[in-house]
Amino acid sequence: MITWKRLLRTPHSERFLAVRDGADAAAVDIHYLDTNLAAGTVVLFKSANWREEDVEALLQSLDDTMLPTVDIESGSLTYTVVHGDVWGNFEASADPKD
Repeated sequence: MITWKRLLRTPHSERFLAVRDGADAAAVDIHYLDTNLAAGTVVLFKSANWREEDVEALLQSLDDTMLPTVDIESGSLTYTVVHGDVWGNFEASADPKD
């Protein structure tokens, strides 16, 4: 079972984390466009051992749980799906030498 966490929200975007079996499994960024459409990027973490046939259920779960204003069936939401590794979290530093 997938549990969704909203990590951030701006007026035009959201970021979600999918947790499966207690571990981070995927990240999704959704960008809301001025045309009442939304475009998403899904990153499936390799460590979660995703199979291609799992993707549709994952996207439907996010749609049903977190996205009341857009959906795949109506054509108002599209996704690009990427499968990969997380290499780290890189942040800005107050010291330009860092």
